[in-house]
Amino acid sequence: MLTSESSVLKILLVDDSASHRMVLAAELDAMGHDTVEADCAEDALRLYKLERPDIVLMDVEMPGHNGHWAAHQIRLSDPEAWTPIIFLSGLARDDDLAAGIDAGGDDYLFKPVSPVVLQAKLRAMQRLRALSQQLLTLTDQLRASNADLQELSLRDPLTGLTNRRGLDIRLDEELRAARREKLPLTVLLLDVDNFKLYNDTAGHLQGDDCLRRIGQLLAGTCRRPRDLAARFGGEEFVILLPGTSHSGAMLFAKALRRTVHQLALPHPAHGGERCVTISGGISTAVPDGNSTIESLLSRADAALYTAKSLGRDRFFCFETQTDTTTGVAEAANYDRDKGSSADLF
Repeated sequence: MLTSESSVLKILLVDDSASHRMVLAAELDAMGHDTVEADCAEDALRLYKLERPDIVLMDVEMPGHNGHWAAHQIRLSDPEAWTPIIFLSGLARDDDLAAGIDAGGDDYLFKPVSPVVLQAKLRAMQRLRALSQQLLTLTDQLRASNADLQELSLRDPLTGLTNRRGLDIRLDEELRAARREKLPLTVLLLDVDNFKLYNDTAGHLQGDDCLRRIGQLLAGTCRRPRDLAARFGGEEFVILLPGTSHSGAMLFAKALRRTVHQLALPHPAHGGERCVTISGGISTAVPDGNSTIESLLSRADAALYTAKSLGRDRFFCFETQTDTTTGVAEAANYDRDKGSSADLF
């Protein structure tokens, strides 16, 4: 980026007259700038793309395509950048000046070119180009900051997992993909067993640490690119497994349950004799036009409460009518709305 008026400029000098180019090139060299020369509009466009000059000095009247055409093509070839274009012309009518600006030019120098005026124009364009580069840098920084903020808005601050908003977005994407590809989509809704007792005994700070540990474990189980672990709310979590069948979901849940056991996180309400466990509900479907995010989550939620009614520390799946502990469904017809709260909590 140019930051000083004394910076060396790379200048593309375009003029069909070799004598005019020689005079201007000598003046630019005396000012300490580097010059690339072209003798026609087509060559100017080619050299602009190849050399990426800091400034273009362009004759207007040339055989074939004129300078206005070349300026227009330069702007089309590089729409996000701004390189100053100064036209060189003996035409001083208002219409000629307006046509040059409309074509993409930024200023005019009238022939014969005064070295003093040329140097002043270059300094002015150099300052403008430096400001343009600074603006582009700030725009890039702002874009990156917005991307970071967007990422943060989809993250749960406690566990670092995707939050409920991010989960809803991904669920919608994966539901559409599964419906389009006619592939199964599995949702696991799980929570930490007896977590209220954990908080009441150890306090909320240690409870937060427990949730962080569980969140890290769940994130580690999502090894495929599209698998997702998210915090649903409180001590509830969701794992999204695109392209996973009923049997695959049950195998995943069994492995997850073993992993939680291996974590061996003591549950303070049981004097360290028992460790933290999780219960979960599994919902798997090949979505059709009637499938919704709400229906998937509702079925997983009902399966979660069934798992709790069967004794916790297990996953239950309505589709297979089995749980991950016994392999059978002692309470397959469990009704969450009619179930006893004493049985659940």
